[in-house]
Formats: sequence, C-alpha cells, structure tokens
Amino acid sequence: GLFVTDYFTRTPRKLSPFRSFASIELFHFHIPEDTVIAVWNLITFKEQGGTFGDQCPDRSITVYFRSGAPSVINPLHTHFPRDTAVPGSFALTLTWTLPNRTTGVFNVTSPLPGDWFLAAHLPKDEGKISVKGLYEECQYLFQPQLIVQRLVNIAVLYPGHVTEQTMGPHNRSCLYKVFVPSYTSRVLVEVLRCRGAEGCPLWLRVRAKAPPLHNSTTLDCWEHTPCQLAQDLPFWQHWYYVLVEKHAGVPGTVSFQVTVQLTDCSRPSLARPPFLPSSASMNMPHSFGSAGGLALGDSPPPTSPNDTKHPVPIPVTSHAGERCWPVRPTLRNELDTFSVHFYIFFGPNVSVPPDRPAVFVINLLPVLDSGGVLNLELRLNVSSLCGENVTVFGCLNHEVPLTSSDNTSVTCETESLAGFLLSVNATASLSRLRIPYPQTGSWYLSLRSLCATEHGFEPCTNVTAEVYLRAYLSPCINDCGIYGQCKLLRTNNYLYAACECKAGWNGWGCTDNAEAFSYGFQLLSTLLLCLSNVMFVPPVAIAVRSHYLLEAAVYIFTMFFSTFYHACDQPGIVVFCIMEYDVLQFCDFLGSLMSVWVTVIAMARLQPIVKQASVLYLLGAMLLSMALQMDRHGLWNLLGPSLFALGIMAVAWTARTIRRRHCYPPTWKRWAFYLCPGALIAAAAVLLYAFVETEENYFYIHSIWHLLIAGSVGFLLPPRAKPSRRLGPLPRRKGCGYQLCVNEQEELGLVDPAVASINSICTS
Repeated sequence: GLFVTDYFTRTPRKLSPFRSFASIELFHFHIPEDTVIAVWNLITFKEQGGTFGDQCPDRSITVYFRSGAPSVINPLHTHFPRDTAVPGSFALTLTWTLPNRTTGVFNVTSPLPGDWFLAAHLPKDEGKISVKGLYEECQYLFQPQLIVQRLVNIAVLYPGHVTEQTMGPHNRSCLYKVFVPSYTSRVLVEVLRCRGAEGCPLWLRVRAKAPPLHNSTTLDCWEHTPCQLAQDLPFWQHWYYVLVEKHAGVPGTVSFQVTVQLTDCSRPSLARPPFLPSSASMNMPHSFGSAGGLALGDSPPPTSPNDTKHPVPIPVTSHAGERCWPVRPTLRNELDTFSVHFYIFFGPNVSVPPDRPAVFVINLLPVLDSGGVLNLELRLNVSSLCGENVTVFGCLNHEVPLTSSDNTSVTCETESLAGFLLSVNATASLSRLRIPYPQTGSWYLSLRSLCATEHGFEPCTNVTAEVYLRAYLSPCINDCGIYGQCKLLRTNNYLYAACECKAGWNGWGCTDNAEAFSYGFQLLSTLLLCLSNVMFVPPVAIAVRSHYLLEAAVYIFTMFFSTFYHACDQPGIVVFCIMEYDVLQFCDFLGSLMSVWVTVIAMARLQPIVKQASVLYLLGAMLLSMALQMDRHGLWNLLGPSLFALGIMAVAWTARTIRRRHCYPPTWKRWAFYLCPGALIAAAAVLLYAFVETEENYFYIHSIWHLLIAGSVGFLLPPRAKPSRRLGPLPRRKGCGYQLCVNEQEELGLVDPAVASINSICTS
C-alpha cells in the first residue's frame, strides 16, 4: 500500500513537581484513521537563567499515555473516592543521557485513531517556599513530537459481497476494512476458495478501529476449514480491519476470496442486505476512504479479474446475543462547562421488566466531555418488588450494549468487551459509579432484574422493578469536598478539570486523610499566624510615645490586615474572611512594605524642608502600590524600597557625620543597644523568610517572621526628638526688612547646645 507520513509537534512547557493533577502538563494529539505506526519523540532539556542548565540536578520525568481521554494517574499511591472506576494508562520514565538534554522514544504499532493525551510531571519535592527572583531556578522543559505513518487507499469490504485477491510471491499480506453500523450483533469474516502451493497457508486477523496486531483475534486457515472468524458484540459505528497474511516461508502465489457478513440484531432472522437505498439506512459514512470505492446507493462497480465483487447467499443461523432490544435515548441538558445532565424520556423512574433488559444510551461529545467525571446513580424503589428477593443489575459499556441472552449472567465483560457492573436490591438500594476522564462516544447502560434463589440468580416472574436513574457529567468528584478546590484547566484548546487539595488531604477527590491536618492543628496554626501580629503593639506604643503618629498608623494598618489575611489564607476549615482574599493579600503586602519604608525614613531624621508634607511617605506608598500590582511575590518588591530607603538614610547620616565631623549617631549606647540588635533581628527574619520557610513549617516559621519583624521595628525606631531651644534673639538688622532666626533642634539629644546653626530665614 501507499504510506503517508504526518508530523505533529507541541511547544516546550515547563514541568512542575507533582502535587495533584492540576500540577501536570497535558498535551493533546490527534491520530488519524488507518495509522499503522505512531512514534512519539520525547525531548527534555534543562534551563537556568536563560542558558543550558548543566549544573541542574537530574530529576526523573514521568510521562503517561492514554487514548480517548487524559490519564487518571496516581503517582503518590493515594486512595480514590468510593465507587470510582480508574481507567488504565501507560507510564514511561525518562532518564538523562546528557548533562542538559535527554530524548525518549515511544512507539505504538497500529494505534487507536482519535484523541491521544500525554501527561508529564516531575517527582514530588519537599515543598520549599522560595522567594521569586532570589536565585536562578532550574527549569525542566518537555516537548513531545509525534510522527505517524498511515495507509491510504485501503480496500473496503462490503457486507454480503466477495472480494477476490491474488497475493504474489513478494507480497506478505493484504489489509481490508469494513464498517460496522449500529444494531450489529455479529461480524463474520470468511476466506473462501483459498488456493496455494500447499493448502491454504494464510492467517486471518480481525481488529476493531485499527489494523490488527500479532495479539489480535487470529485464525489459522491452514488448520481450519472453513476459515471463518466471528466477532460477537462488535463495536457499533466503527471500522473493523481484516488482515490476511501469508505464513512465513511460503513460496509462490496464493489466491483467495474474502467475504464479510453482518448480523442485524434488530431483525435476528435476517442478515443485512447487500445494498441499501442510501447510506443513512446503514449509518455508514459517505466516504469509505478507498479511491473509487463503492458508495451506498450506487450499483456495484464492474468486475475485474483480480478484484471481483458479487452477491453471495447469506446463511441465517442462530447465535447467542443476536437479538438486541430497543435503546432509549437520553436528553442532553448543558448547564455549564462539564456540568451536563442526561434526562431520560418519561423518567427518571425506569421500569425494568422481568423478561427483557432496559437499555439506555448516553452520548459524550468528542473532546468536550472527556475532561470531567461521568456519574451514574441507581436507586431501587423497594416497594415495587412486592416482597420478592429481586436484584437489578446494570452494565455500563462503551460503544456497544452488553445484552447477553443468558439471563442468569451477572458479568459485564466478554473476551473483547469490558464494562462496569452496578447492582441494587432491597438491602443495598443505592449504587453509584464515577468514571473520571471518560472516553467520549456512546455509553450504553443495560438494566436487568434477576431473582436470587438457592441455586443462584434466575429470571423473575411477574415482578417489574422500578429504579431511579440519574446520569450526569460533573467537573470533579463531589466538587473536591471541603478540603479541595475544583479547578478548570486548559491546554491549548482542550479544557479539563482537576482537584487541588489542601490541609494535608490528598487523592483524586481530596478524600485521602492519611496526611491530613487535624482540626486542632488547623486551629493552632491559624492562631499562631494571627496572634503573632500582636507583636506590633509595642512598636505602635513606642511610635505614639515618640510622636511618630504616621508610623504608628502604618503599623496598625499592617497588624490589622496581616491578622485577617492569614485568617482567610488558611487551607483547612478554620477560615475567616472579612473581605475578598485578593484585597486582604494586597493590603497585607502593602502594609508590610510600608512598615519597612516608614521605619527607615524615620531613622534618617530628614530636615523639615525635605520631610514637609510627607513627600517621601506619599511617594513610597504610590510606588509600592504600583510594584505590588505588577508582581506581589517578586524579590525586588521587598529589596527595592528597602534599599532605596536605606540609601536615603545613609546619605542623611553621612551628611550629618561630615558636617559635624563626628560619627552619627555618636554614642555607642545607641549602636550597641538599639541599632545593632534591631539590624540583627531584621536580618534573621529575612534569612528565615528566604531560605528556611517550607510548606510544612510555614505556620510557625512565618509566625516567627512576624515576631522578629515587629521586634526589629521596636529597636530601630528612633526616639522622640527633643524640643528645639533658641539662643537669645539676634539684633535686628535695619534696612532690609528681614531678621535672621535661629532654629536649633537637637537630633537624638546628641547635638552640642553650644553649637548654633542658622538654618532658616523668617520674615519680620
């Protein structure tokens, strides 16, 4: 056949340590039909400070693959919520082959067509809280690339017609496909008139949705006569691929005929006719994917020596499961993103007769519905059982209903079909099922009522059970409970939802309490973070006593909003918010930075002409508000105003030192008992905040940060300035109409009273 190669790539993304599914990076690909091989090239590289991160440590990267929907992963081995079905996926761990780059390759032969999802993450870290911009962080970037090779012009088999084929010496196999419409209970593929050098040296393989593999359903035509391969309960509305392959080492030419028969379960006594008036009658697509292929409603093409198609008689036999029951549709009601209710006509109470099952279909839209949770709930009306020991079984299967003719069967699986089982009875009248990230398409629910006897389950007589049925799509399981937050996430044009847990709770629905914080622990952490702000009361008292009223107001503002911000910022249930969280956070950050600003400006003891109208205080408030609006967690939001204020203080102190020819402040007591201890306490607080604080020790390390910062303010705030003393009035000079006034202010009580400086001019 003719092969076509397609190439797909995605933009590199930064990987994060795993905490929940909300911290993973999800990549969405689409594999076309008739793909024979898909190769994922997984590229990972390190970066640090805009360059290659050769010095970054090697951290393993785990990649998950799943077809149809995102992978439901559990790398921390936490417990899933009750009644949750966990679909499987394939995981791959990448190891580093170069100091700053590694590449992995993942091959899939004959992959299923449609949506494929890749999820990648780093291992869980210790949860260190780092200050943004303090050092160059190691970044691990991941970029997947997909190369697919697909066949074109695959020959199409038409039910009830024979296709003749001759396989030359150099040909190993022939590939065909046939479309299976709805209400098909059986697919029968048969090889006829096989002629080769030695009997019929052919393998017959059949697979749904994609070309067959070595482990697909296989039959050796050499050992079986006639060579017939049947598939019961095939997937509806999908292509089935038929591969006829020669045995290894068989010389010469092999000729054979292939035919396919489809059994219509809505009419078990009839097989599907060779041709129908239109494609809609058979629910087949108008395009068959084969150049010059037969479209339904057309006449058969002219026969050819190598590829002839003509009707053959279809024997009608009775097989288990041929008969199917009417499928009741559901009404889709979209309320919001991943919030969809499926209503049953003449429901939600459903009658389940004793002699036949009740079948319902739930249609999930491609891409749109696979990022949520499919919820199913069955509630039995016990009063409808009339005292009988009745059990209602429900089988939820994807793309085909499981309606076995064996009424005593309580399984929802076959050799090629897997499903989910629900059951309700008089003892347990409620049953739930949750499927996170369900595959899209049609889901069929089959309800049957059986009576329990000494010999097992048997069909009931004259008892019609009534069941309340509820099916809906939700973003998260139980909205992640009280210890989690359901987040709506997006990767390119694909939306999905995931829980982000808090207060030590884990799991897919935040229901695993193995590491959960107790209520007492939550209360203690909240009280520590809130009450540690009381340490600002002494600085407020000192500021008021020293007539620093503006500084005292800033300290009160900081103490108030820091207290209520931490009361609102708690992860558990001990939470109290007086305002919106964003407002409290902004005011807390602004108050903290303004406290540093006004304290250092007060220490500078600027001259009145500079400090007039609180120019620097107002300028600092405006600049800090702007910086916090740009980035609240940046390093320079803290260092910038602090260094600028320290620069102003250093200039003011240096000017006084030069003017007075004496170190300022001049007394060793001021340095030894106030300035040095205050600076050391502030430095210790900054070191704890920047290098020691983690998520586990946050509540007491940050409380210590509050205590140290407030304590340093009490040490660093300068004392009250002594009242100014005037020297005797100078004699008034005549003629100019002005007099010189002396305004001597002893700063910190350290200026020699005998030294008088004329620093102001007063009008007479």
